[in-house]
Amino acid sequence: MPAALPGSTLVQNQANPTLGRFVMFDPISGPKGSPLDAGTFGAYNAATRIPAKTADPNNCSTGALCTGIGIGPEQIMSVNTGTQPQTAPGSIWRAGYDDNGVPGKVPTYAAGGPPPVVSSSAVSSTRMYLGGGRSNVQDAVTHVGAANPYTVGIVLVGAGNGSARDVTGGPAFQGQPLKMVTATGSTAVAAAVEAGFLNRSVRTIVTGESVFGVDNTASGTIS
Repeated sequence: MPAALPGSTLVQNQANPTLGRFVMFDPISGPKGSPLDAGTFGAYNAATRIPAKTADPNNCSTGALCTGIGIGPEQIMSVNTGTQPQTAPGSIWRAGYDDNGVPGKVPTYAAGGPPPVVSSSAVSSTRMYLGGGRSNVQDAVTHVGAANPYTVGIVLVGAGNGSARDVTGGPAFQGQPLKMVTATGSTAVAAAVEAGFLNRSVRTIVTGESVFGVDNTASGTIS
């Protein structure tokens, strides 16, 4: 869909905007130069398993997620008297998230109940797109195209509040993923909460507060 980051013009979005509040988007159409960005689409391409693309710089797409999923760096979780257990992982769990969770990846949970230890190593685009987001060419007899989900580079990304739509500089453009992290000291906006994960919330956070930190490195090429 034609779109731009909130507060950015078409010209800015064609470049590499960082403006406005942080917004989430998917990695196939959101980052600048991603497979479904800046183009019009026609017949299915068996080689890429996406529709044939004709470049169209006026058809920028942010792949915006508008489903009220509640994930983003603006949420700040604090330990308080209602937190059980009264730890940062406890406050994260109470808020409905997972400590060290990476949105868009598949979490696995350690035994023993909440708050879980999260490993986000397993990746499949079936968690993000109906049908996995990619399928093989239709069988000539059954007319069924089996799902062929992406397993590399799949993770929710975003931009805004100082984070760029593209963090790599090209020619392969990727966005910036998020991870649930906890401050060990006073952390201003744009400073690292944990190594490599920046505070893009609305204020300085203090020791023990947790946010979705924004990764300062590329999300990786999807495949």
